[in-house]
Amino acid sequence: MKKEQLGQLILASEETMYHVAKSLLIRDADCADAIQEAIVKAFTNLHTLRQDSYAKTWLVRILINECYTLMRREKRLVPLEEYQQPENVQESKDYTDLYEAVRRLPPDIRICVILYYLEGYSIKETANILKVTESAVKNRLARARNKMRRELEQAAT
Repeated sequence: MKKEQLGQLILASEETMYHVAKSLLIRDADCADAIQEAIVKAFTNLHTLRQDSYAKTWLVRILINECYTLMRREKRLVPLEEYQQPENVQESKDYTDLYEAVRRLPPDIRICVILYYLEGYSIKETANILKVTESAVKNRLARARNKMRRELEQAAT
């Protein structure tokens, strides 16, 4: 794959990349950082792509790794604003109820839901992206459905 083709793939995958990043990270600024780092790494490591047909899966995997790296880094840092101010300033909620429900899921289950239901990847493709078995993906999706169903029933009562 040439760099021009990768650039076109990235432009065509903007929405997918945002959804994947948003499913793992809370703030839009963090999503933008992770996406930007993933794009840089994709261009830098383009020679490691074995088959062009897996380019989008490869790109999403790089993004997921960047999101996890950013999450690990964030755990170690305490923002200066929180240290100085006792009150917690919340970011404006510009995401849908779906994102809120999915956000309450554990990260390993959340990413399966995003890839399978929102991005339309098959179970096999999702398993390849996450480097887990197909049965693990199926189990995670079932757990997600059960957990969301229970929360919906609790909210209704």
